[in-house]
Amino acid sequence: MSNSTSSRPERLRIALAQLNPVLGDVEGNEAMVLRARTIAAEQGADAVMLPEMFLAGYPPEDLVLKPAFQDACRAACERLARTTADGGPGILVGLPWVEAGRLYNAYAWLDGGIIAALRYKVDLPNYGVFDEKRVFVPGPMPGPVSIRGVRVGLPICEDIWTDAVVECLSETGAELLLVPNGSPYWRDKTDTRLNIAVARVAESGLSLAYLNQVGGQDELVFDGASFVLGPDAALAVRMPSFREDVTLVTWNRTAEGWEPESGAKALVPEDDEADYAACVLGLKDYVEKNRFPGVVLGLSGGIDSALCAAMAVDALGPARVHCVMLPYKFTSSISLDDAAACARALGVRYDILPIAPAVEGIEAALKPVFKDRARDITEENIQSRARGTILMSISNKFGPMVVTTGNKSEMSAGYATLYGDMNGGYNPIKDLYKTEVFRLSRLRNHWKPDGAYGPDGEVIPERIITRPPSAELREDQTDQDSLPPYDVLDDILECLVEKEMRISEITARGHDIDTVKRIERLLALAEYKRRQSAPGVKVKQKNFGRDRRYPIVNRFRDQGEGAHRPDPALTPKASVAASTGSDV
Repeated sequence: MSNSTSSRPERLRIALAQLNPVLGDVEGNEAMVLRARTIAAEQGADAVMLPEMFLAGYPPEDLVLKPAFQDACRAACERLARTTADGGPGILVGLPWVEAGRLYNAYAWLDGGIIAALRYKVDLPNYGVFDEKRVFVPGPMPGPVSIRGVRVGLPICEDIWTDAVVECLSETGAELLLVPNGSPYWRDKTDTRLNIAVARVAESGLSLAYLNQVGGQDELVFDGASFVLGPDAALAVRMPSFREDVTLVTWNRTAEGWEPESGAKALVPEDDEADYAACVLGLKDYVEKNRFPGVVLGLSGGIDSALCAAMAVDALGPARVHCVMLPYKFTSSISLDDAAACARALGVRYDILPIAPAVEGIEAALKPVFKDRARDITEENIQSRARGTILMSISNKFGPMVVTTGNKSEMSAGYATLYGDMNGGYNPIKDLYKTEVFRLSRLRNHWKPDGAYGPDGEVIPERIITRPPSAELREDQTDQDSLPPYDVLDDILECLVEKEMRISEITARGHDIDTVKRIERLLALAEYKRRQSAPGVKVKQKNFGRDRRYPIVNRFRDQGEGAHRPDPALTPKASVAASTGSDV
């Protein structure tokens, strides 16, 4: 770029393409880039910007280690580069990149018919759902890239969560920051991202565009909610959550630096609304990207299955949702009435298939082995497994995916039956505690997400929400027969799962120590079930599976004795020296 002030551009226009890639569909993702570039050209953009690792899809996990996959991504990048020879908008896009035998999380600037520049992610996250150090090599500290005469910093996602990369870019002449992201949703994540970006802007004095992908990928949901900050950290643009969008952002050169023009500021759903929207999008994309024609689920008359049915209809539309009532002799008339009312409100196909012949047939087959044994939970589980078999058979015959409906309270305590109610391909409420299921059910009766296919108004009958929960596997059964009240149970579980608190800390909140110890024991014993459970939407900072990885064989139990105070007299001198950085 010329050093002459007169040749320096006064305006830069970037189309931010907040899109939904399909992991592994390299050609499909490439086609999305081309469509976005067409839109950008119509908008008069200098460049179109795509999220992190867009050509591959994110997170690619160990697929990215496959040489044929690496080749496909690079070939797509080269084809895209050639399209820019027409003088239209340049392309900023993420992909895996192999250089000298090292695999990088890369971001490419394509312009003038060539791959004009590459930058590599420096700070590879390796916590929670992220495992990038397993597959990628960290890149060197980057300098800015010249984009139509403007020196632009391209820190990739985690690179802005600490100050080093942005500081390096600022010191090497970056004039503004474009940040591609693959940042998954969890509650309150929007504020966290914004605070991080504000900190980087405050330190560097550079305007920043934060572009996030959108869509579901297995357990993860990417919520979009991309934004642009001015050099004073004021919010200039906010893109919508949970849906695709291409927004043109114009920066103008001023004496203080590059100033973005103020644009649309979409309202971002928060708290329960955001959780519900994430569950719907996660289910929708899991079904769509795996090419299921629809879903089938058991509608029991209880609140968990009712909420899952509502989410399924919001995600796919009523014509693609099949609900089945599977009654037995313990199923109450109230449950039959409520399930039918819920199905009518949602407009779904609804069948009643009694399970007595299946249950009694299995019991008859087991009679020679079970003789002289009293009835117990074994027979209750036969009911659940008969229901699971019927739902799976419908799935096998007609193709819809079985939605499983267990909440996080049940999954934590092990109150779910393997090969029974745990059968299914995906669980939209797996990361919601029972108290949250109640809240979201009430929410859905007066609100639904933008773009939802379900009807307005009450879709979950009030009696389903107000009745005491029951699995109805024996006479007059309720969940609270064997579990603490859900407000107590869920607080204990959140302390144990999300916060990893000691039992002594949990009892200090007012909980009974024997109850806490019992719940901790149930949580540990149920690990083998959770390993075999269907994937489900992550909405909290620590979900079962990607975030919380506990051993199945595990005899440790917290005895509630409080925090251990280390004895300095027993600490090796080498350990003390290492902690202070001195030589030994």
